[in-house]
Amino acid sequence: MPSGLPVPVAELSADDARRAILRAQGFLGAESRRGGVAAVLRRLAAVQLDTISVLARSHELVAYARLGAVGRAKVERAYWHEPALAFEYWCHAACILPIDHWPLYAFRRQAYRERRFRWHEVPPTIDKVLAQVRDEGPLTTTELGGAKNGGPWWDWSDVKIAVEYLLDIGEVVCTRRVGWRRVYDVAERVVPPSLLEETLTDEECVTRLARVAGAALGVATRADLIDFLRLRGRHAAMLDTALADGSAGLVPVRVAGWEAARGGAVSWADPAALESAPRGRHRTTPLSPFDSLVWDRPRTERVFGFTHRLEAYVPKDKRVHGYFTMPVLAGGRLIGRVDPAREGGTFVARQVGFEPGPGGRVRADAAEAMAEALREAATWVGCDDIRVERVVPAEAALPLRSALRAGSL
Repeated sequence: MPSGLPVPVAELSADDARRAILRAQGFLGAESRRGGVAAVLRRLAAVQLDTISVLARSHELVAYARLGAVGRAKVERAYWHEPALAFEYWCHAACILPIDHWPLYAFRRQAYRERRFRWHEVPPTIDKVLAQVRDEGPLTTTELGGAKNGGPWWDWSDVKIAVEYLLDIGEVVCTRRVGWRRVYDVAERVVPPSLLEETLTDEECVTRLARVAGAALGVATRADLIDFLRLRGRHAAMLDTALADGSAGLVPVRVAGWEAARGGAVSWADPAALESAPRGRHRTTPLSPFDSLVWDRPRTERVFGFTHRLEAYVPKDKRVHGYFTMPVLAGGRLIGRVDPAREGGTFVARQVGFEPGPGGRVRADAAEAMAEALREAATWVGCDDIRVERVVPAEAALPLRSALRAGSL
């Protein structure tokens, strides 16, 4: 941040900030369920994609966590539809983004053009690939000629390197998938003309995206905003300017207990998050580890006092909580975690962990809430039985199994 921190316009308790964040993320208040999956995407501004599928793919879990048992086909239609309602691009990571945000990423497309490299050198056949997509598209990589050379996953074919770079610079766009494969088409065919014609400077892009990220996060430090948008160098400096001069539309606040957080003593809030006290029922649900409520690990620890790490890429014998551990949200807090699996019609909780409550003991209502989360998730994915294999701490096993028996699938 530039020197001379702004004077906070409000003092928030940690609980105030947590509730504002839950409302901004669509977990608190009846209005958060209105508009279905498309409204969830608009609210969150970015839904992260990932190849791992345990109960469902991460982008499906994000919608389920906020809306309950929404049909999975309905989720897919809301993300990838014709005409395009969304597109895939780089935000916090590879994300589904509202199509209206196409102009806001011009700064990143330009940066890729200037770099002309990401993970691989761009091959000289790139113009040929673009011409093929223009003449024959929409096309998958297989239809273009194949994605891999036959080696490890990163051993991409020249066709794959070329079309991914064309996506990076905005010549081609992915607005739908088939069997988890990207379908590429030229931008002029799938992006509305009014969006293609909108020209923004890098500063305008970053400023408007700061407002978008601030609204999605509710209350955030500078580092939280940086992480959401993955800004660095001169683009991070543009964010600093937009925060300092007010053009980002976010207001400075002080959150009790956040003083030592990344980004310093001043945090930033969406003005709408401060207009009224968040009210309503909190969702009880497992969360994808790639959900935007928890994708930033330091922020998750600061807001919820919950330490989380994705262990899918950790050797099995070194995992503490499990392969695809999902934090469980109940009563506006993260009460524990579950490592799920499926065996036919059985939902398997390989490990259920509970967070310690007051005095270091598991909260009395945690078992009931965990059982509710497991039952609802099992029903959503079509399971008619639940098996719990391990519970930590062990003394919580009996209350959890009793709570599961008391309910029904």
